Amino acid sequence: MSRHVTIDGAAIATPAQAWDALAAALELPAHFGRNLDALFDSLTRDVPGPLAVTWRAAAATERTLGSYFHRLRATLEDAARARSDLTVAFEP
Repeated sequence: MSRHVTIDGAAIATPAQAWDALAAALELPAHFGRNLDALFDSLTRDVPGPLAVTWRAAAATERTLGSYFHRLRATLEDAARARSDLTVAFEP
């Protein structure tokens, strides 16, 4: 059975809020380090699949987080490329 999680990008105004949203939605392990490398590692090793992640209001998150969101998005996309049972979608 596939699991689907949604991140509400309109509710994220800081990197800390992004990490809180990801940790809650993805049920990241307690040892999760709240950085991009730790996110990639958790997504490719710790989080069970199949999993679909949808980031809604990505444009709003990009406006508030700028280049940080670009790096976060790239990390999520890299994890999806590394794992056949993970999909990531970004909605405007």
